[in-house]
Amino acid sequence: MEHDTSNSSKSKQSIDNLKTSGFERRLSIAKTSLNVGRRWAGNSVSGIFLDKKARTARNQAFMEAQAQYVAEELGKLKGSVVKIGQMLALYGEHVLPREITRALQTLNDDTATLSWSKIEQNLQRILGDKLKELKVDTVPIGTASLAQVHRATIIATGEEVVLKIQYPGVAEAIDSDLALFKRLLKVSNVVPQTRSLDTWFEEIRDLLHNEVNYTVEAATTERFYGRLQNDPRYVVPKINRAYSSKRLLCMSYEPGVTVTSDTLKSLPSERRNAIGQAAIEIMMQEIFVWGEMQTDPNFGNYLVRLSDDNATDNSKIDKLILLDFGAIRQFDHNLLTIAHALLRAGYYHDHTVMMAAMTGYEFFDTMSQQVKSNVASLFLLATEPFSNPMLNTDIPKFCLDAENRYIWAHSKLHSRISANARRAMQSFEFNLPPKEFMFISRKFIGAYTFLTVMDVHTDSNTLVKPYL
Repeated sequence: MEHDTSNSSKSKQSIDNLKTSGFERRLSIAKTSLNVGRRWAGNSVSGIFLDKKARTARNQAFMEAQAQYVAEELGKLKGSVVKIGQMLALYGEHVLPREITRALQTLNDDTATLSWSKIEQNLQRILGDKLKELKVDTVPIGTASLAQVHRATIIATGEEVVLKIQYPGVAEAIDSDLALFKRLLKVSNVVPQTRSLDTWFEEIRDLLHNEVNYTVEAATTERFYGRLQNDPRYVVPKINRAYSSKRLLCMSYEPGVTVTSDTLKSLPSERRNAIGQAAIEIMMQEIFVWGEMQTDPNFGNYLVRLSDDNATDNSKIDKLILLDFGAIRQFDHNLLTIAHALLRAGYYHDHTVMMAAMTGYEFFDTMSQQVKSNVASLFLLATEPFSNPMLNTDIPKFCLDAENRYIWAHSKLHSRISANARRAMQSFEFNLPPKEFMFISRKFIGAYTFLTVMDVHTDSNTLVKPYL
């Protein structure tokens, strides 16, 4: 959730109430479900006399229109139903039709703000008399599906902080929202009601309940603060426990510019490379050192504080600001051991070693040798940016600069992986990958997008050798 002071929320629409009661949300989704069902029936009847090719094209267009309509209606509700859609868009590409994931990707956190009077009431209920100790800016600096962020000043000390204020009622609505969302997908006739989908909804339920618990997020933020406080490349907000609770998070105000800002894009290439290298290195540490990872690759979870050219201390270094530690996922030792082996095989770009690394996990162990070989080839492609360019002759020449650093913006890696993954999944032996691998996969895709947007060149030896 951005704290970028260059983005003002003054022009956004302000609403007085969120539909947080079960009845209101059921009514909204019931209306959407009714409209979806009526449209679906109408499409089936009107296409009965078309030939197969025309009917297929018509159904494709209709599916896209239905998916977009569902996404637009969900976006009006805020709360966990929007977050559910966003999570499915991120992690559900293997269980949802492409039309649905594309539409759900349009769900936007940056929507209407809850009016200050309602936010103030909520703060008063949470903080009581402590609210008098704060001077809170009535205009939010960030909005999301579950919370709103306001700058504030601690009157006694003058310290600037931000308050991440959870919308009232959203935590209590999670279970009912999940049931409503699943029913909407069923009525829309666009998603098969499979065991895989049930499993994903259970995973999303656990993630959401964890994400709305700000006591847990405060502890996680403090953990990462301790790990990174001596590394001048990173900034983690400092938690202020005096004004934090299960539904309110108070932390130090950390200004910066967004990843997509023109200011950042105009930096000299070596400065952009350093920022990008720091971004990918933190992900490597999350997976291979700490065993817990921030699973949401949203750009809004990062800012960059540009260096002061006149400084003589650490402020001469561009810093990556890590803002959100709500969507954290822990990984077991067995998975991390396998992930280490896969990374090592990718670095040496060795198919035999990759095949050997793919043992000890049911997903791999149940594959035939042929399918396992195909998946190993897919992993070798996915680890291309982390392979030694001197050993990997399959890296396209245009993906490397004069210093053998990987040029993310030239690679088209995501589309190349997607094409290979579709071929691998055509096998009748292919099962849905474990959720843990899908979380890591999505994190890498987020990193790919981050580094591509910034046009970063990274050095695989620096990234991987510490973990070999």
